[in-house]
Amino acid sequence: MAEGKIFAGPRIRRIRNEQGLTQTSMAEALGISPSYLNLIERNQRPLTVQLLLKLSSTYKIDLDTLQLESGSSMVALKEVFSDPLLSGELPGDQELIEISNAAPNAATGMIKLYRAYREQQERLSDLSELLAKDGHTPSLSGTRLPLNEVREVMERRANYFPRIEGEVDSFLNLIKPGDDLSGALKAWLKSEYGTTVRILPVATMPNWRRRYDRHSQRLFLSERLSPFDQLRELAMEAVLIRMQVVIAAEIQDMKFSSDEARRIARFEFGRYAAHALMMPYQAFQTAATRARYDVDVLRSRFSVSYEQAANRLTTLAAPGNGIPFFMLEVDHAGNRFRRAGAQGFPQSRFGGDCPKLAAYAAFSQPGQILVEAVEMPDGAEFLTIARTLEGPQGAFNERPRRTALLLGCDIGFADETVYGSALGNRSISAAPLGKFVGVTPVGPACRLCERSACLSRAEPPVTRPLGLDEMVTGLSAFDFQ
Repeated sequence: MAEGKIFAGPRIRRIRNEQGLTQTSMAEALGISPSYLNLIERNQRPLTVQLLLKLSSTYKIDLDTLQLESGSSMVALKEVFSDPLLSGELPGDQELIEISNAAPNAATGMIKLYRAYREQQERLSDLSELLAKDGHTPSLSGTRLPLNEVREVMERRANYFPRIEGEVDSFLNLIKPGDDLSGALKAWLKSEYGTTVRILPVATMPNWRRRYDRHSQRLFLSERLSPFDQLRELAMEAVLIRMQVVIAAEIQDMKFSSDEARRIARFEFGRYAAHALMMPYQAFQTAATRARYDVDVLRSRFSVSYEQAANRLTTLAAPGNGIPFFMLEVDHAGNRFRRAGAQGFPQSRFGGDCPKLAAYAAFSQPGQILVEAVEMPDGAEFLTIARTLEGPQGAFNERPRRTALLLGCDIGFADETVYGSALGNRSISAAPLGKFVGVTPVGPACRLCERSACLSRAEPPVTRPLGLDEMVTGLSAFDFQ
């Protein structure tokens, strides 16, 4: 008999909550005391036959579901924990029984997440087979491409590398650039390696930004590039020669899984070092504080582009220095090119994939700076600054490359920046209880966001079932329950 008892406390609690009832009102309808119902919901008393019949007649509940729901969850949970990735985590089935009985909604969520994971694994396997049939061998490390591996590692950690900053300072002391960094780098390359620098027309070098000719010892730069980007390419060439040892040490510390990933990382460190050379840390940090982090002022003062100055702001992560900015660069199709932050990109708090972010609106207003306060579903608020970026100059019949850069920080720093004043009455010093008012509600990504009636929703959340109701249609293109 003991094995035939039904303990369904969490499911009874869920039924009561769905009906909007208190324990007292539900107990009265069932003809039992509130304290006895409390014991049932805590799985300290089983459901009797009389109670099962009363539940069925009062709330129109299918009694089989009370018995089968736990069993079906148990079977699915066993499937989840039989996966090689999790097979050694549980010594037996007792914990699965406890999860299934005590937290059925959480158990269902785990099962959905696992099935989504398996679906993605199967899709990746299908893609690999298709590529192999066409004669292409996919170079995959687990489920990640080398570029994705590098991006994930770089995005998780602070965008600050003290060893590289120190080496840049030594290099600057050596070449003493004054107000002409380009001339100093060209002179250093010529004296140390016999390398000369030339700017070539598009017709001569149509496919490259920078190319080094070993035979003639000449460094060619494309005239497609702006003067700022030409300087960065020149600086990258110099630092990749001068700072090979320290860059190799940084790459070694990150323990990448392939030579391709290490090659990509070397390029990223070269870019970082080039920015440090163009905007020396201490001078840039002092100027940023005095200018209240006005990117346009900084780009003029250091003769760099908007993108370069914004990128450098995310590297001000030495202890006690500046605002912890983060940045995101996307194109109009939503492809992400770069994510970084002074404390790592806040993926878990901010996400960055919401179509309501100003980075996507910026494409309709090229060159304009859009300042906005945004709020995540958990209440976290951020100041965001968005602007489009122009890529290399194209010919008359070529469509220019355009991306948008979003610079952000916690809303608590807004009044320390020149952009805080653009929020008007949303300034934190004027808002009640230190909260911004009139913020734009956003989410981490459509598939993870449960905001209802969102006109910008691009796909349903994986955490909720679709609301396929023929009698009701919501504002969103993807209704959910």
